[in-house]
Formats: sequence, structure tokens, C-alpha cells
Amino acid sequence: MAPSDSASKPPTPNKGRRDFLYYATGGVGAVATGAAIWPLINSMNPSADVTALSVVQVDLSGIELGSRITLKWHGKPIFIDHRTKKRIEEARRDDHNPDLVDPATDAQRAQRPEWLVQIGICTHLGCIPLGQKPTDPRGKWDGWFCPCHGSQYDTAGRIRAGPAPRNLDLPPYTYESDTLLRIG
Repeated sequence: MAPSDSASKPPTPNKGRRDFLYYATGGVGAVATGAAIWPLINSMNPSADVTALSVVQVDLSGIELGSRITLKWHGKPIFIDHRTKKRIEEARRDDHNPDLVDPATDAQRAQRPEWLVQIGICTHLGCIPLGQKPTDPRGKWDGWFCPCHGSQYDTAGRIRAGPAPRNLDLPPYTYESDTLLRIG
């Protein structure tokens, strides 16, 4: 008696079950890979202390007319100048001066005439200009003077003399009220 064909062949595995095992294994592998990579991706986010410094709010009510203050934002010094009428007039008088290296009107640099907000880093090589204290040298234009290479800025923060290629940079800022300034 000859064995039947069905008895000599090994049984065929269930194709549906095999596909399920492939998909389940692939899904578990994808989840495990994502769980392993997530800490690496999350470590690229800024830390809590950096995020907290991304926005600075300043109460302007305590800053006297004619005084200048310095604060930090993103690790950079921010110069806030509560300008007198004399400083505003000096800045506006030079608005259309053809000798300006980087022409910008005072209105383009100051959202409100009495307040000038700018990043206090010289645009030449990154030194911090003098002029925030009343005893600091301020240069010929009564603005800011960079002690490193002699760049001079006027009362609107525009470059007037020296090797700096452009005006003092302006940070992003808005006024939330008459006395509250938001930087960042």
C-alpha cells in the first residue's frame, strides 16, 4: 500500500498567522526604536532656564528721563535709553544725513520716540560699547563709544565713525502697555 500524497507532504503553515506575526514584530520594533530615539530628540529642545529667558518684560515706569539701563536677553546686553527731547532732536536732525554708513531714520529705529531699545553689542567685533553710565565716554555724537576699535554711535544707535559696518542691532520688542515693554 502506497502512502497517500497528503501523508507524505508536511502540512502548510497558516499564511494569515504568519502575516500577523510579521506585522506584530514590525510594530513592536518601531515602537521600541521610537522609545529609544525620543530622549535624543528631546535633548535638542532648549532647557527650561533658556526658555524662561526667551521673553523679558520690563517695567518702564521706574526709568527716569535721560537715564539708560542695561539688561540681559538671550545672554546679550540690551540697552534701553529713556531719551530726552534733546537726544530725540539730535537723532532726528541726522535722519537724512548722507554721511550715515547704514542709513535709518530715528522713527525706524525707535517705535516710540522717547524709548530706544537696542542690542548693546558693537557690530564690528562684538565688544560692548560704553555710554550707559553718565560718566562713560559717548563719542562725538553723544551716543555710544566702542572702546575696542573706536566705533561711535549717535543717539539713535546709528554708526557714525569707526570700523563698525552697521548700526547697533534691534531686538524684537513690543509695548504691552504704556509702561510695560516685552522683549522677545
